[in-house]
Amino acid sequence: MTLNSLMRTVSAGALLAASLFVSTPGAHAQAAGGNGGWFVPKAAHPDAPPPRPVQRRVPEAAPEEEEEAAPSDQQQAPPVLPLPPIPAPPSIAKGAPPPAAVIGVINVQAVMQISSAWQEIQQVLGARRDRLAQAVQREEAAWRGEQQKLQAQARTLTSDQIQLRERHLQERRAKDQHDFGGQARIIQEAAQVAMHQIERELEEPNGIIAAVAAAHNMNLILHAEQVVLHVGGQDITEEVGAQLNKALPHVFIPGDGVDPEQLARSGKMPTTADEQRQAQGPQAQGAQPQQAPASAPSESVLRQHH
Repeated sequence: MTLNSLMRTVSAGALLAASLFVSTPGAHAQAAGGNGGWFVPKAAHPDAPPPRPVQRRVPEAAPEEEEEAAPSDQQQAPPVLPLPPIPAPPSIAKGAPPPAAVIGVINVQAVMQISSAWQEIQQVLGARRDRLAQAVQREEAAWRGEQQKLQAQARTLTSDQIQLRERHLQERRAKDQHDFGGQARIIQEAAQVAMHQIERELEEPNGIIAAVAAAHNMNLILHAEQVVLHVGGQDITEEVGAQLNKALPHVFIPGDGVDPEQLARSGKMPTTADEQRQAQGPQAQGAQPQQAPASAPSESVLRQHH
């Protein structure tokens, strides 16, 4: 299980909520005559004359077709631009060569498989994601039941009554989309909070990867996916995983339903905004604090290789 796969599974609730509740108010106007689609309410003015048939005229030549018919050499020919002269680079004196590379190899995916903190993230947030998906399915079934009930009672209701009940259904769907989308966002941001703890523990300058590399006098660590051949003594994956479990057996995960953004604004713990200011140096630390961003400040190597 990789970080990107966790992000995809955690955000599945958001995608499910958006896909199930994406219909607009006009979507109810499909197939009322026995086609099994949305119910079409009675017209507000039954005496209105039927609409006149619309005669469709095919345009003789669309602009896109004219552009496609243009010669390909005119579309692809690059423009001829000025080429100002540039100065020759100055000569650089030779310096001391860098130290010889002592290479280590790490498989980050395998480290996550070893990590008990990573397994905790999967278990806790996976359960929340499943509960959200079940709630979306239950609400969708209830909403469709109300819609079918309205369709069955349509002949006994006036046009105003039908429009009122349809408006209530539309408002209910809009509220569901807002509520379920917010819950999915909270789960996704809780996963970012939890995963960022593992990233920092591994990747900071004094983190576990640097410590294990220094213990073996390694000064260059490569991802296993980038290496075609290496010997067993160069692979530090299991050692990094074991040290990660010792240093970080558990992670802080915001409580179920607790909005991580509200938690960041409460001032109870440092935020990613503080981390950004610290990384930017003393000038940024002296600036006025700003609102914490919703995501991590930089792209982690864990995210790049998962």
